[in-house]
Amino acid sequence: MHRLYSFRRCPYAMRARLGILFAGIQVELREIVLKNKPAQMLAISPKGTVPVLELAESHRSARSVIEESWEILEWALQQSDPQGLLKVDSASANALISRNDHEFKHWLDRYKYADRHPEHTQLEYRQQGEVFLQTLEDLLARNRYLLGDNVSIADIGVMPFVRQFAHVDRETFYALPYPNLQQWLRDWLEHPVFQQVMVKYPPWQEGDEIVVFPDEGLS
Repeated sequence: MHRLYSFRRCPYAMRARLGILFAGIQVELREIVLKNKPAQMLAISPKGTVPVLELAESHRSARSVIEESWEILEWALQQSDPQGLLKVDSASANALISRNDHEFKHWLDRYKYADRHPEHTQLEYRQQGEVFLQTLEDLLARNRYLLGDNVSIADIGVMPFVRQFAHVDRETFYALPYPNLQQWLRDWLEHPVFQQVMVKYPPWQEGDEIVVFPDEGLS
């Protein structure tokens, strides 16, 4: 079985778990504590960030470990894509994810932790992040999902980060002039797949019984 090191509240790890769920794949889940990262994870991924997917031996070819959330998401859907999340213009999806990861995440971190970045105010950081939110709002004004009328890899790649931005100050977020984006996020937060992503698991310790994700009893 593939083995996934994850942390429930990390948006990158959420992205990977969403991909695994939409692909219908089961993995061994090892929930970690960021302040006490297991040696087994660091041995295969010294950079020490989640998610990390260690492939089962039967699936190893050029690599045995996938360390980037976007690559885990793509890999999972390439194995199985029953809902057609990859049936979308890949260039558009890649561009949106890249902008999310390199532009929006920069301002999101500063908005969330404004006290650590006193060069600007929290309001200014929020306004910088809203440039990307406006892009998403414009897309959702035309379609139900970001790149069309059906959910795609772009939606599940971006959503965990919009959620994190919204949760910095929920009242402010839902008062902003982005009605389509707000409804899109509400729908995702109520989506059974996302609710499955957010199930709590105890931190993994060596010697614990294997935790299978998703748990068939929750499906």
